[in-house]
Amino acid sequence: MDSFLKFSELNISDEIVRAVEDMGFEEPTPIQQLAIPLIMQGRDVTGQAQTGTGKTAAFAIPVIEKIKSDERHVQAIVLSPTRELTIQIAEEFNRLLKYRDDVRVLPIYGGQDIERQITALKRGIHIVVGTPGRVMDHLRRRTLTLNEIKTIVLDEADQMLDMGFKEDLEEILEYAPEVRQTILFSATMPKPILKISKEFQTNPEFLALTPTVLTVPSIEQLYIEAREKDKLDILCRLIDINGGLSMIFCNTKKRVDEISSLLHSRGYFAEGLHGDMNQSSRDRVMNKFRSGSLDMLIATDVAARGIDVDDIDTVYNYDVPQDAEYYIHRIGRTGRAGKTGRAYTFVGPRETAKLRMIQKLAKAKIRRVQPPSIKEVENCRIDKFLDKLRSVMRESDLTAYIAPVEKLMDEDFTMTDIAAGLIKLQFENEVRGGSSASASEYGVAESETDYRGFREGHGNGRNRFDRDERDGRFERYGRDDRRERGDRFDRGERGDRRFDGGRRREIQPDFDDTGAEPGMVRFFINIGKSKGVKPKDIVGAIAGETHIAGKNIGAISILNDFSFVEIPRDLAADVHRIMNECTIRGYEISFEPARKNDRR
Repeated sequence: MDSFLKFSELNISDEIVRAVEDMGFEEPTPIQQLAIPLIMQGRDVTGQAQTGTGKTAAFAIPVIEKIKSDERHVQAIVLSPTRELTIQIAEEFNRLLKYRDDVRVLPIYGGQDIERQITALKRGIHIVVGTPGRVMDHLRRRTLTLNEIKTIVLDEADQMLDMGFKEDLEEILEYAPEVRQTILFSATMPKPILKISKEFQTNPEFLALTPTVLTVPSIEQLYIEAREKDKLDILCRLIDINGGLSMIFCNTKKRVDEISSLLHSRGYFAEGLHGDMNQSSRDRVMNKFRSGSLDMLIATDVAARGIDVDDIDTVYNYDVPQDAEYYIHRIGRTGRAGKTGRAYTFVGPRETAKLRMIQKLAKAKIRRVQPPSIKEVENCRIDKFLDKLRSVMRESDLTAYIAPVEKLMDEDFTMTDIAAGLIKLQFENEVRGGSSASASEYGVAESETDYRGFREGHGNGRNRFDRDERDGRFERYGRDDRRERGDRFDRGERGDRRFDGGRRREIQPDFDDTGAEPGMVRFFINIGKSKGVKPKDIVGAIAGETHIAGKNIGAISILNDFSFVEIPRDLAADVHRIMNECTIRGYEISFEPARKNDRR
């Protein structure tokens, strides 16, 4: 289904539209586009839709809109098969009610104190979400009545039948008045479901989504199981290994802005694209992407419509798409014009069922792979360097460089020693930003934001700010590649020091009562919005200069003439010493512990 409706076009209230926008969604999913207008009209609806297609909002939005908040009794009831789904549905209702405090929702399910539920019902509830068994308990106790019910929703109806709730469902429906609206959603439509529809619905409208068939066999489809806090590091490693043009898809505008800022702070050439941007900004970003000035484009599904670029090598689904159709549109951005492509999907611990649904509906084979390790990234960089070296040896005149090599050989160094030493120097220079031409080509970012943030995670690498357990020193990449010369953490001559009797004594600043969160230290920076400072500038400068991961940097507050940033307490002394000798956006800065109530 290709439609360009927005929520504001569905005749729903401004409060609901604002809540949906805050949730980050730009347009209704196909099932929402079909179901919301019909339910708003009061029609009975039977919809065939899988979990993860947006069906909860498809019935929740119109149910909310039809509630008369001044009538303090149950007007709608949603039945779901499990306690977990009941809680999820109630939470979705509450998110949609963010800007309305006049409608009350109550989840009721087994395993929770029934007396608490009874007390809540007596206070006046408009919408009940419950499991059939617990709803029947309340009906028999007469603590819940359905005499004035206007709408009944049966969600995951086929699953409720499979779990043996058929008789409970029929009895609950018998309690309800004959004149009512009955909405039924089910992933499948077996005969018992159709029987319930025929018996308890009035001229229902049947809705079924026909998924688009996947016709992109040239695309290698992969997924990686990743916790939320690991996604960015995994993405950076994949980008460094795969290279080329890429698109990164997110489900919300807020996420696009967040990932764009984080990638930019790590030195990647990336920009975001979403529905809040005006046409001139969109055109500017797209022109940079088509011309190759941008390596990657981060976009929502809606914003990506109409993008026609044939040379995209890789698609990354940072968020699992809302449904199979979105998945197909996303990965179809690569593998065009007879070329091969690759698509990665990051799947959280609770999203495996959603991925299986997408695979089933899209008839796609998505293979699970492990996230790349630091070693794999380093090997890839070395391979790229060797490819360039082979090209130089084949195509360039190296006569002028033979004499220095022979001189080293006369000093009893072998050719292997010389070559290995040169490669080591090359990559050390890249790490320090000493070879800007090579840095971007080999996946090492340039300038002050060269920190990639790779961390150990499941044993794949380590944070550059980890301590070496043997001697308490900071190391950047590993114990065997310690940067003793020029590492600001090891320099004795830097920092706030005083001389006492011929011995240097370092004066430690006071990190107590800075007004930070527990375990953090809040710092004052003497520049702010008036100098064009943004959060990514502060994150980039600190990450680039101190080599700590951007994710370890805490809350940032930017005012007109100054800013505040929070740093983990165990890293605060070193960050304080280093940042006082640095610049942000070209301005020399003062980086000092804040006072608890500091507003300067």
